[in-house]
Amino acid sequence: MPIESILKQRYSARAFLNKPVPQETLKHIFETAQLSPSNCNVQPWQTCVVSGKTKDKLQHQFVELLMSGAIPNPDFNWKAQYSGIHRERQFGSANALYTELGIAREDKQARQMAMLRNWQFFDAPHAVFFTMDKYLDIMGAVDLGIYAQTLSLILAEHGISNCMQGALGQFPDPVRDVLNLPEERGILFGMSFGYADETAAANNTRTSRESIDNAVAFFD
Repeated sequence: MPIESILKQRYSARAFLNKPVPQETLKHIFETAQLSPSNCNVQPWQTCVVSGKTKDKLQHQFVELLMSGAIPNPDFNWKAQYSGIHRERQFGSANALYTELGIAREDKQARQMAMLRNWQFFDAPHAVFFTMDKYLDIMGAVDLGIYAQTLSLILAEHGISNCMQGALGQFPDPVRDVLNLPEERGILFGMSFGYADETAAANNTRTSRESIDNAVAFFD
């Protein structure tokens, strides 16, 4: 499928079938993703794919942590607060999802439970954590973003849906503990993936894109 078609059809899936991706397919996809470009070819990504019992253990620890009232302690700077048009787009995205789920704006408990689904991986059979050495800072983050987009496109080419999740970088301690990662490795963000449940209301959510008149400037 052409990349243009993939981009036009892709959406952030938030409900998945209980159908794991075959291991040989996973290996092929992640081998192909290694072709992703990076600054000076440093290839800073250290990719952690979790499935089965490991994913279930992480999910349990995440939910337990959030239910305890823990506050996020990300390895990297997630302090930026959206404002202006960026805030409007953030609200628009949330409103699109909650409208499909039938959750009213004033129903804070239902919204919190919907948010909790991030750390339950939306019941996806697989999740991936994008990690890198902390000292790499912004340059490493740029490369990880490029890599994650490359991976997303390859997954889509194989009929596999995904949802990029900044939320999976907000509580790094369970990830570091379960996956036995060294302290110098930071968890930037994650992605849940698998075969989408096309009957789920959450997967009807669609968001708009800004016109290139406002997003792109051409200079001759």
